[in-house]
Amino acid sequence: MLYVLKRNNETQILTPRSNHSGSDNYHRVTLNFDGVLNHYYHSRILNSSGWNILWSQPDNICIKIDGDNGPGSCGYNNVCSLGSNNRPVCNCPKGYSLVDPNDAYGDCKPDFSISCDEVGRGSPDDLYSFITIRNTDWPKSDFQKISPSTEQDCQNACLNDCFCAVAIYRSSSCWKKKLPLSNGRIDTSLNGKAFIKLRKDGVLRPLSPPSPGFPIPESHQKQSWRILAILTSSLLGSSIMVNVFLIGVLCWGFFHIYKKKKVNVFRPTSHVTDTVCHSFTYKDLVVATKEFNEELGRGAFGIVYKGVMSIGSRNVVAIKKLDRVAHEAEKDFMTEVNVISQTHHKNLVRLIGYCNEGPHRLLVYEYMSNGTLASFIFGDLKPTWSQRTSIAMGIARGLAYLHEECSTQIIHCDIKPQNILLDDYHVARISDFGVSKLLMINQSRTDTNIRGTRGYVAPEWFRHSPVTVKVDVYSFGILLLEIITCRKCLENEESYGLEAILVDWVVDCFQEGNLEALVRSDIEALNDKKQLERFVMVGIWCVQEDPLTRPTMRKVCQMLEGSVEVTIPPCSCNFSTTI
Repeated sequence: MLYVLKRNNETQILTPRSNHSGSDNYHRVTLNFDGVLNHYYHSRILNSSGWNILWSQPDNICIKIDGDNGPGSCGYNNVCSLGSNNRPVCNCPKGYSLVDPNDAYGDCKPDFSISCDEVGRGSPDDLYSFITIRNTDWPKSDFQKISPSTEQDCQNACLNDCFCAVAIYRSSSCWKKKLPLSNGRIDTSLNGKAFIKLRKDGVLRPLSPPSPGFPIPESHQKQSWRILAILTSSLLGSSIMVNVFLIGVLCWGFFHIYKKKKVNVFRPTSHVTDTVCHSFTYKDLVVATKEFNEELGRGAFGIVYKGVMSIGSRNVVAIKKLDRVAHEAEKDFMTEVNVISQTHHKNLVRLIGYCNEGPHRLLVYEYMSNGTLASFIFGDLKPTWSQRTSIAMGIARGLAYLHEECSTQIIHCDIKPQNILLDDYHVARISDFGVSKLLMINQSRTDTNIRGTRGYVAPEWFRHSPVTVKVDVYSFGILLLEIITCRKCLENEESYGLEAILVDWVVDCFQEGNLEALVRSDIEALNDKKQLERFVMVGIWCVQEDPLTRPTMRKVCQMLEGSVEVTIPPCSCNFSTTI
């Protein structure tokens, strides 16, 4: 029997009573890495049948782990089903493969591209098709519900929506899902169908061995090898004249396959792995960028270019050319590179390498395919509320890591939507440490010149006060309010009037109890007013004029997640005095 003895000496029994007594059996309890607690027994009699399961908790971990944050029992885009001893088994659906082939419980990535820029490439029906699987769902990835609906209407709705990756049809209702898909599970009680959208012309990479419900097709390359094998067999059994002909076909086939496999990427002069911050020559980066001919963006200290080189598992990189490096910054360049290269967090853009050759200072970063947060939230198509809240929490976690979890504390000093990038799954990644001020762990403040961007700069910059991590908290508060409203912090006064300064307008709406005005017709946000109010209050707390009043980023994370109560903030945040 497994029980818990409480402080008041009461006993809470966890396992059911059984006939397998301790005098006749050995007992052991194992808490597995996947979260399943198993109670086993083993007969003391020699030559017994081994360990047998007596009890496990939870009875279905695929369903029990059902949080709003995180991927669930398996990784993003993965599907959980129950295996032996109630342990989870994770499988990528057809058209998806593991990001890390050695981690079966990890994230899955699509083996094809999903894009909203398909002009001139054909209709959605020409580009995409569906596979159907039963009793499977990703319940935390909805962005639209259509009711009533038929199966065909459900498929058509997903087919014609470039954000839709999966549609779930059940009980005459349709739920459209977006990437990344979370909390995937197989549940026989669902009694519904999942329509997974696949690209017709996508070349699928070889996946793991197929499992029931998730058939995996052969890749085009594998099919090509099979054709060559058939040709070879024919060659051995044919006449001399036919053999000569087939030899020519065989040679052409090998040439054709290897020509298709050849990728036009630059390979650095020395071996490069995914885990090492590598030193590149300036010539390496000139070749990789084709003489810096494709610009991705401009930052405070230089221009970012797109590059192509073979680095571990990736080919495309972003190369930042620092063109205004001060003498003292140049002297500390390698120190900063060393500090930044030691940062590893899912919400930070990772530094892959650098160039420190003569007058040249360049940084090589992983490439983020979905661009900046600014273009995402200020564009014509408004992101969903769940996308925006997930992005906000990701940025908060990244800043908390920089402030409190690095061996060398890092103040970013220029948090703004242009410095937040989005990866393939729209996960927020903090970028641009070129304006960061690095602090040793035994320091708490630094005096420095004003850094940052108008509208996001904390008041203490202008007062020549000591600068602490709270300047990033202030900038995050401004950014959080922009994410909530999908509006810039400063707008044209002629067009927006009293609403031109975002913070002042948000505070007015909060005091008047008019939060609906902040999200206007965003039904998803209005359906969760508690979360909306919590996010608004956190934003107001972050932009307090007194840095000591602002919370730490660790506290901000807890407040956004709802694990810490958010009290009503004071309104001592006159934003107009700081711009």
